[in-house]
Amino acid sequence: MANNLVLYRKYRPQTFGEVVGQEHVVQTLTNSIKANNISHAYLLSGPRGSGKTTIARLFAKAINCENRKAGQFEPCDKCGSCLEIMASRSMDLVEIDAASHTGVDDVRQLIEGIKFAPVKSKYKIFIIDECHQLSKSAANALLKTLEEPPAHAIFILATTESHKMLPTILSRCQKFDFKRLQVPEIIKKLQFISKKENVKLDDSALSLIALNSRGSFRDAESLLDECLSFVSPAEASAKEGRSVKVEDIKELLGIVEVAEISKFVDFLISKNTKGAIEFLNLIVENGVDLQEFTKTLVFYLRQELLLKIDSAFLNLQNSGLSAHELEKMKSQISGLTQKVLQDMLEFFIEAENKIKYSAIAQLPLELAVINITQIPSD
Repeated sequence: MANNLVLYRKYRPQTFGEVVGQEHVVQTLTNSIKANNISHAYLLSGPRGSGKTTIARLFAKAINCENRKAGQFEPCDKCGSCLEIMASRSMDLVEIDAASHTGVDDVRQLIEGIKFAPVKSKYKIFIIDECHQLSKSAANALLKTLEEPPAHAIFILATTESHKMLPTILSRCQKFDFKRLQVPEIIKKLQFISKKENVKLDDSALSLIALNSRGSFRDAESLLDECLSFVSPAEASAKEGRSVKVEDIKELLGIVEVAEISKFVDFLISKNTKGAIEFLNLIVENGVDLQEFTKTLVFYLRQELLLKIDSAFLNLQNSGLSAHELEKMKSQISGLTQKVLQDMLEFFIEAENKIKYSAIAQLPLELAVINITQIPSD
């Protein structure tokens, strides 16, 4: 595989066994492959970067694999069909990005191609990404084909917003809901990649990347890619490999780690308006991306709110936090009411929406600080 590939393409799972997360989807699809019970239309719905297109390609590869025996579900990755799909040159796998092909003419061209039998495979498979962006006329044209598809045609629709799709299309598909990936699942994949790339990342660096990926494998792998580019291979010994530290990530990506967010929240809890505003101005001077800072802050405060509602909501396994960070959170919320945490979240969500339009980037955050530190203590 080419060395210049970005990580999310280089380490895209090639078998169902390599998929991390979405076990419920994998189990159902692999059972249908083993039983040779293949439907003509599937809808994969879920957050961006959660593996929809990856699993669609895996499914396409498995059902067209020339060496797969009855009762098996994994593709061989050696036959002509598998190799062509892995190299993105299969004539029997058609991928369309509906975001840039929204019109009825695009769908009509697709429908014309459906009439022809597969060139060499058992099935001709059509993967339509972001299918909710098809125009109404294009969606209606697709619907007619879904009602009476040829026996050799299989449609796999992928979307982040299934509620925007025609109910009549939804009713003709087997629907699979992809979940947002948990921090430990993302860390597991990052550990696998860093080992393959001979790169050392400590746990705090992995957690920082995972927390800032917002539940997306693709975003996490892109962030890791940036970090690896930051550390030149020439600087590392062949034996020890490259090493990426938390400081490198913070400097490169303009993000702050949990300890810094926690320090800022301390200012808010103690109603130290001056300290909180000075903190904001300092991180701006240090080149921190305020939009990313606010996203991480909102994520952190949400975790605190969940912890306040019920301690069972948050633990070491699902939070991506260290034992020390989790204890710090518990200490912070001990003197706060659920209502105060909710107010803090609402102020910063509002600030996050205003930052991009503000002439002074930190001003919405400063106003949120003033509002929060003036909330009367209960």
